[in-house]
Amino acid sequence: MSASASETIRISEIFGPTIQGEGALIGQPTVFVRTGGCDYRCSWCDSLHAVDSRFRADWRPMTTTEILARVRALSGDTPLMVSLSGGNPAIQPLGPLIRQGQAKGYRFALETQGSVSRDWFSDLDMLVLSPKPPSSAMTTDWEALGDCVKAAASKPRIALKFVIFDEADFAYARKAAARFPYLSVYLQPGNHTPPGPEDMDACIDTEGILGRMGWLIDRVIAERWFAAHVLPQLHVLIWGNKRGV
Repeated sequence: MSASASETIRISEIFGPTIQGEGALIGQPTVFVRTGGCDYRCSWCDSLHAVDSRFRADWRPMTTTEILARVRALSGDTPLMVSLSGGNPAIQPLGPLIRQGQAKGYRFALETQGSVSRDWFSDLDMLVLSPKPPSSAMTTDWEALGDCVKAAASKPRIALKFVIFDEADFAYARKAAARFPYLSVYLQPGNHTPPGPEDMDACIDTEGILGRMGWLIDRVIAERWFAAHVLPQLHVLIWGNKRGV
């Protein structure tokens, strides 16, 4: 599906520059464009303010020109990585934003659960597919996930990212990764103390998260899953559940 530059995009928040806190681009200076709306309702969602329709009134419809102007203002007009997140950013018409931003030297990464494919995936610099494991209470549409890989057409770098809470999630990640053995895999321990949508800085169980991180490392080594990358959510360890960082 193509997107017109005149279409508006539902924006929950735009912030940065800060560092990317997780996955393949961890530690990289980034401006985040968080869209509003999602076709999933994960049980442990940490961004309900960008997901739940109760907060639709807080989402601002913005044009491509307005979004790019905000990104350029935040970055001091110095090109960097722009992370398109949500919610599920794939349900928004982001193609013109990606192309116009790249013309200014910006690079674009998008993270999605892989439930909706778009032809403009092939314009991205990085596509992160994060299918949701059993602990999310969501069901994966494997055909749709495969369509997302095909839509990228091997042009952007593609990676798989899994949030892991328990053994069932770990088994799910192993089976999912086996479907796409040519893609890099990133694993991260789940945050079992996500903030509420109205809580800008909820407390966090850092000890519990680090304990799950240690368990996850042990499981990867025991399984000899040496192709997997095990990483924390760096922003959570630094800032807890604080938003806008």
